[in-house]
Amino acid sequence: MVQPNPKNRTASQLNSEQYARLKAEIKNPYRNVRKFIYIAGTASGLIGAFIFFFQSLAGRDLDTALPNLALQIGIVGLMTFLWRWEERRQKR
Repeated sequence: MVQPNPKNRTASQLNSEQYARLKAEIKNPYRNVRKFIYIAGTASGLIGAFIFFFQSLAGRDLDTALPNLALQIGIVGLMTFLWRWEERRQKR
């Protein structure tokens, strides 16, 4: 006789915490991947802004440093906006 595998659970055997977590993942797939991308984009923007800020402070290549600094600040702002938007959507 074949013994049932205890690792395979049906929906009725899941506890309420596991069931709620699975329902949240179904509603919002790849949420952790998106949050990782937001963190990585923010870190990249901060590093770039740091470099271009000090490059412009030193007065080197201002024609390219200032637009790049503005772009990096915009990236940080966009990633921050997307992170907050994600958090607001999760709370609903």
